[in-house]
Amino acid sequence: MFFTLRTSALNFPVHRLYHPHSVFSSGLTILGISGVEMEERKWEDLEFDCLVNVLGRVDMESLLLYVPFVCKSWYKASLNPSCWKHLVFPTDVDPEWDLTLIEKFKVWYDIHKCSLYSFIKFVVGLSHGNCTGLSLPDGFSEEVLKYIADECPALISLSLPVDHFQTSESLSILPTLIGKWEHLENLRLGSSDNLVDIITQISLACSKFSSLGVSIATIGEKEASTIVTCLPNIKSLILRGARMDLKSLVIILHGCRNLVHLDVRNCTGFNSDEWVLELAPNIKTFMCEGSMRADYDDYDVHGHHYFYECFDG
Repeated sequence: MFFTLRTSALNFPVHRLYHPHSVFSSGLTILGISGVEMEERKWEDLEFDCLVNVLGRVDMESLLLYVPFVCKSWYKASLNPSCWKHLVFPTDVDPEWDLTLIEKFKVWYDIHKCSLYSFIKFVVGLSHGNCTGLSLPDGFSEEVLKYIADECPALISLSLPVDHFQTSESLSILPTLIGKWEHLENLRLGSSDNLVDIITQISLACSKFSSLGVSIATIGEKEASTIVTCLPNIKSLILRGARMDLKSLVIILHGCRNLVHLDVRNCTGFNSDEWVLELAPNIKTFMCEGSMRADYDDYDVHGHHYFYECFDG
């Protein structure tokens, strides 16, 4: 299903076409060096390339629901693929409307049937293959991932939502798709399912990969060793809230010598004592606050004794 952005599709009052907090609702006043008002210019008079550059920094909701109705030049500029290079699908419900973005989109354009897949396909299609940053909403399917793999070859950053039951199924095909994103540098996963296979494929296909984040992660020795073996030059690793013991943490610290940012806050499996910070004196940002052991009975096995065994000599 595809849609066309047209004002004729609407019968809304004019005030609903402009977001109350939008900076686009007024003209632009130019001030001289002395601060004296010199001239008032309208946004629609902005040079086309500059306008596209500005709109490329605007959020998805504004691009879909407000920008096309400001004037003809803005409508034309909003169709430029450069405006759709960075796509963040919001999942929160608008408190004013009590609707999600896709629900507002359906109301705005008087569309009775529009699946999440059709909506994502429509928005991503506006980039014409130029999308470099993408954050998917809850409820995405394998079909969505396959479409993204085919239509977003320039992807640099991909973020999947924290939805364990839903992402478990969808992530099963992710390793087979990684090879289509050779430019991928940053990946955020909603769970650690198939993490070993995903990381292995990243090492084979994505030469510039530098940042990995995993929510609801379980990082054992196997996962830690895979990170070290396949991503030895990784610079940013976010495992906040993971289940990970000290041994797995030490494996990562020993093997990933180029880490600049490591976030292991609120993890279960090791204590965030001061001596833990001594494990990585060369990491610029090492955050481990709130982490604690789940079982203190075997402290000598995984605690200080293991630390000294690894680092003495």
